[in-house]
Amino acid sequence: MTLKRWTVTFTDAPDMRVIRADRARREAHITFVRAHEALDIGGPLAMRPMQDFPGAIWTVTAETREDVQRIIHSDPYYVPRLRHYQITEMRGTASVMDLFS
Repeated sequence: MTLKRWTVTFTDAPDMRVIRADRARREAHITFVRAHEALDIGGPLAMRPMQDFPGAIWTVTAETREDVQRIIHSDPYYVPRLRHYQITEMRGTASVMDLFS
């Protein structure tokens, strides 16, 4: 088993704010993120404070791109018509977590 690091960049449609405003879905998303050890770090993208998020970014440790896709597709925040993503394998780079090891 060879684990790789992947970056997932999410681009959200404006209507994604309705999904994020749903308290139950937000709690389910937070529980989901905390339960997945493969999610190293993640958070919203915003150009300035208090701006609605145009997307998010994750760093994931997984064997394959398909493993990363399975994680994405099981996230309560993943709504295909509102949230698009790009997966990039991190080659020869360190993650934020490596800085503290």
